[in-house]
Amino acid sequence: MVEKTRILDIIRSRRSIREFLCDLVEDSMIEDILEAGHWAPSGLNNQPWRFVVVRNREIAGSLAGCTRYSTIVHSAPLLIAVFLDRDVMYDHTKDIQACGAAIQNMLLAAHGMGLGAVWLGEILNQKDEVGDILNAPGSLELMAVVAIGYPAAGSSRSGERREISEITSNMSFGHFKISANLDFTTQFIYTLNCTARPCIS
Repeated sequence: MVEKTRILDIIRSRRSIREFLCDLVEDSMIEDILEAGHWAPSGLNNQPWRFVVVRNREIAGSLAGCTRYSTIVHSAPLLIAVFLDRDVMYDHTKDIQACGAAIQNMLLAAHGMGLGAVWLGEILNQKDEVGDILNAPGSLELMAVVAIGYPAAGSSRSGERREISEITSNMSFGHFKISANLDFTTQFIYTLNCTARPCIS
């Protein structure tokens, strides 16, 4: 069994990295990142994601012209463009979510290997141009470009998240919210006692 704390540590410590060293990312690492992406969940296991690996600096330069975050694209020694293949999709929303899961898997895998990465979404404003640059078939829809590389010094930023109690309700919205001060068993029993009437959070 994978150690739970190891997984949570990787999730909690991951940050979006926007500045990279010029060192190239090893082929074995790229393969592992792609492997992580293609093991993401998808509805009906249709695996609608398609990946394009970009290491050529001329092509990367063309992609940089498609986003206001061009400095990030120029800095990254590795780019992975993630597309949705509409020829295999069965539900647009679910398949977009599947591509998002694949991207998250790749971000976590990269971080776990000591690399930095950032999910570029603003480039979607020029998704047709990106598709032309990468010779993407018409059935493919751009979901994101992931910039990856070894983090430059000082490139990691602090990250904050809201308390779980602020974003979680139990049974329905407006009812008993999960509290960090109660263990799960206590919360479950409390919830059972509240099912017959609204609970005050």
